[in-house]
Amino acid sequence: MSVNLTLLLVMGALFACGIYLTLERSLTRVLLGLMLLANASNLLILATGGYAGLAPLYAKDTDPDAYNDPLPQALILTSIVISFAVTAFMLGIIYRTWVLARQDEIQDDAEDLRVAETPSFDAEDDAEIPAETSEFPVLVTGGREIPVDSAVSEETPGSLNVTPAEGSRSAEGSRAPGAARPAEGGEK
Repeated sequence: MSVNLTLLLVMGALFACGIYLTLERSLTRVLLGLMLLANASNLLILATGGYAGLAPLYAKDTDPDAYNDPLPQALILTSIVISFAVTAFMLGIIYRTWVLARQDEIQDDAEDLRVAETPSFDAEDDAEIPAETSEFPVLVTGGREIPVDSAVSEETPGSLNVTPAEGSRSAEGSRAPGAARPAEGGEK
């Protein structure tokens, strides 16, 4: 397949200008950028379509390889319809903002600026082990109180910080809740 270098250069320039205009703050420039991007994508689909061939109309004496592929043409037609709908929508938005505010440029929102200035790290939400924020002491099995500072260490698996109180965990306490008690004669 032979690639047309001029078509690729025009397509690259359209993509570059379209992306640059889409990043502007003016809605009219954004619309022009979207239109350039749509045309560049149409050229991309056309370039990937392959060689120009015969129209895809069936004839008995024509070799099947001589036909042109109709799929890129159908995709370009679909892309044209979609870009027309996006253009009409953007024109409606541009007209509405012009009627309401008499300006075409998007202004900074005070709330957006406040959110952008806040740091992204939050010590409470981003910590590996959540810090205890309660002002009340944590009660552990056996009625022993643990200070808030050492409560974080209780969150780690296999913590040896707590020892069970005498008699609180016996053979009966180690069974699952609802399990039947063994017979008086002992376990078998």
